[in-house]
Amino acid sequence: MLSMLCLIGTVAAYMIAKQIYRKLPYLILSPAFLVPILFICMMMITHISYDTYMQESHWIVWMLGPATVAFAIPIYEYRKMIQEHILSIGMGVTIGMLAGMISAFYLAQLFNFDQSTRYSLMARSISTPFAMELTNRIGGSVKLVILFTMITGVVGMLFGDLILATLRLKSHFALGASLGNSAHGFGTTKAYMRNREEGVIASLTMVLAGVFMVILGPFLVHSIVYLLG
Repeated sequence: MLSMLCLIGTVAAYMIAKQIYRKLPYLILSPAFLVPILFICMMMITHISYDTYMQESHWIVWMLGPATVAFAIPIYEYRKMIQEHILSIGMGVTIGMLAGMISAFYLAQLFNFDQSTRYSLMARSISTPFAMELTNRIGGSVKLVILFTMITGVVGMLFGDLILATLRLKSHFALGASLGNSAHGFGTTKAYMRNREEGVIASLTMVLAGVFMVILGPFLVHSIVYLLG
């Protein structure tokens, strides 16, 4: 019963937060940021465990798969533009994947994380459905990778504009690729808010990074651990 109330409360809170955000479009009031913070505080105060919350709410995580596939629609619409820049997109995705995994490896080394946590952290630089699949294949923790992926996306959404402004990038192509590669779903949503072309490129880089990581990720993760460990 409690887990069902958590699911209903999450959906209701999201719908209310979405209405508030439409009237007051401040980043701190974004449903993707506000609702998780409120529920984390609520669960800490009421001592509701993560397992209890996820008994019914795991369906929300499952829905991320179809939601990610939906990003392919604008990719098809802009396929000609994408074909013209396929080389730079491929290089950007590859460099982004390697940078994310290597930085995560050194972060895990710094804090002496165990192997499961290390692998989960190294898999967190792609959208949640892809990250969950990759984590299952390399021996990480699905629960941890969901948490790490969400934190990565939220941080990217919160600080992405500031970092990109500092870099003084002007190209919608470069801006979209940066947001999609670094903050996946959250970054893609942010990119669409800025410019449709940015959103399309962010969608493409997010999906490509996820597909490439599921295919090549196990080899790359174990290679990095072997070479740098």
